[in-house]
Amino acid sequence: MESAGLVLFLIVIILILFGYPVGLTLGGISVIAGLIFFDIDFFYLVSLRIFGIMNNFVLLAVPLFIFMGLTLEKSGIAEKLLETMAILFGKIRGGLAYSVIIVGGMLAASTGIVGATVVTMGLISLPTMLKRGYDKKIATGVIASSGTLGQIIPPSVVLVLLGSVLNISVGDLFTSALLPGITLVILYVIYVGAVSIIKPKMVPAMPEKEIENFKKNTNTLELIKTFILPFILIFSVLGSIFMGIASPTEAAGIGALGALILSYLEGGINLKKIDAISVDTMKLTSIVFMILLGATSFSLVFRGLEGDKFIIDLIYASNLSPEMFTILVLLIVFVAGFFIDFIEIIFIIVPVITPILIALNIDLLWIGIMLAINLQTSFLTPPFGFSLFYLKSVSPKEIKTTDIYMGIIPFVIIQIVFLIFLFFNPDYIYIIPDLLKS
Repeated sequence: MESAGLVLFLIVIILILFGYPVGLTLGGISVIAGLIFFDIDFFYLVSLRIFGIMNNFVLLAVPLFIFMGLTLEKSGIAEKLLETMAILFGKIRGGLAYSVIIVGGMLAASTGIVGATVVTMGLISLPTMLKRGYDKKIATGVIASSGTLGQIIPPSVVLVLLGSVLNISVGDLFTSALLPGITLVILYVIYVGAVSIIKPKMVPAMPEKEIENFKKNTNTLELIKTFILPFILIFSVLGSIFMGIASPTEAAGIGALGALILSYLEGGINLKKIDAISVDTMKLTSIVFMILLGATSFSLVFRGLEGDKFIIDLIYASNLSPEMFTILVLLIVFVAGFFIDFIEIIFIIVPVITPILIALNIDLLWIGIMLAINLQTSFLTPPFGFSLFYLKSVSPKEIKTTDIYMGIIPFVIIQIVFLIFLFFNPDYIYIIPDLLKS
């Protein structure tokens, strides 16, 4: 019976790797296995699980955050913010790269959607960076890495889903993830600063004439508005959570409304765009919840077949310490991130390992942050990183795949080193939560 659960898990993974739709594969295989092993009563148990998901208030944050991110992307606010930031840093070597990293962090704190951020940054900033004489490798590396900051910087959809699966507070995950996210931004900036000193030709400053023309055509009030409005949105979302005024779901509602108001004030929104944003939100949300429903059915069958007990017994028999098990989990998730999306990993792998994490007394909040950064690193790692494919899809013809692969390697190394640091210093994630409590 226990081995049947493991076989079921392997069948699902193989079918997904062959390209079958994840939600339908999980649901279909689970229903067939349920009928074989548990009879028709299985469907009653599935319906209870589905109603449990429908009543999960936390998951309402997912479509709201997606809507907020798409609104900022399609309204042109992200583009205007990046252009303004680039001019402000223009006189400094590497200034354009600094602006991409900082705006990437700001977009992450406004949207939490990785694919949209990488594509937006690629379309807006890559042609400009190449035109200014930036090295192809450093340009693509900066864009891909800063675009994936949405995996870890709140309000990350990844953190919302992890909180739901690990059954821990999403608000606690947000506050714990803030410092690691900011740290990654700082580390990226330090790396670009080092490149600007060692190889200044790779990251040239912007021409003086262009900066002067921008100053002539832009008044101070417009400049302030470009920065202030996104900051107000970020503060309204994250501030309301951190100060205990709103739950993550309520804050997501504030963010969605705030993004619409902000876009209206900037003149970048109309009914046609709202319609397109709503349709895209519905599509993305439907994909997430189809996978969630399928994964819930799979989890029910897997546990019914005592697959989780089999794995726990296996871990105990092998005498793996909590530290070694954590490393094993991170490696499995890292490799899985090459082939399947983060949603599938969260809903397939994480529910399987959660009982073992609890049995080994591993801090679920800490492992949640580690998993989010690990997924982010996996999304950046050649040759299969999803973010690299997103960037390649919108890159000019002169950008080769090898340019993107070579450019991202230093940023992957930065993230791996930071992961190692967090592994040995788990209290680092509690610095901001402790400050908020004091």
